[in-house]
Amino acid sequence: MVFLQLSRPTLLKLATALENGRLSPPFLVSAIINYVPATLSQTVIDELNHLTSEGVKCSYIAYTLRLLATERSASQQIRDRIELVWTGPEVTGSQSRDTSVVVRELFSNAKKSVLISTFAIDRGEKARKLFQVLAERMDANPELYVQMFLNIQRPHNSEVAESILLREFAHTFRRDIWVGNRLPEVFYDSRSLAVNVKQKSSLHAKSIIVDEESVLITSANFTEAAHERNIEAGVLLTDSATAQALRLQFDTLVSHKILLPIPGI
Repeated sequence: MVFLQLSRPTLLKLATALENGRLSPPFLVSAIINYVPATLSQTVIDELNHLTSEGVKCSYIAYTLRLLATERSASQQIRDRIELVWTGPEVTGSQSRDTSVVVRELFSNAKKSVLISTFAIDRGEKARKLFQVLAERMDANPELYVQMFLNIQRPHNSEVAESILLREFAHTFRRDIWVGNRLPEVFYDSRSLAVNVKQKSSLHAKSIIVDEESVLITSANFTEAAHERNIEAGVLLTDSATAQALRLQFDTLVSHKILLPIPGI
């Protein structure tokens, strides 16, 4: 159908011309050329003449064209809410945005809440650089609520008590990861610290939710390498339904005590 090849403004102009009588059958190139691209003018004329010969009124054709224009607008709005987020070499014509840039923007714009989930996390100066924007945002805004869901790994062949591993991680978090005065709530999956290998599980989800409106789902861990050098791919969605649904997943795991708060943070 040739109308599907027309842009939204062209569809609307054509609909208006059909409604006010500036275009009427039999349709001629000399008239249609003012409304559609020259390369499509003859095809549009053939379609319009065919429809009217079948008894379709111009007002009905105009109505259909406006429906197509509305659908085109809605589709564009959906596309505008989805962005490719990328770490790694850029290629010519890429439509992606850098992971590190997107994360900093999400943190800088956060007003009510931030949820971070990651499998691996840096320590020391690299970690402080990654979280500095969010830490400063938290200190400046007492209403900003931040949760972090982190994977804590048991050292190979270690049988050290879970409580000791958690205490060591809490100390490391305060000393080598977080730079702000206010601390986020930090959770872990106790199954990741199981001594029995068959019972072990990893918190492998990597995502950020901001203000229950924006969601970044990505392959990138919260490390300098993942944000700056690796080849990583993700999708940034501006969609409250998706954001709330993903947050509910984490909230449910917390309420069922599958994900537990780390003491001392």
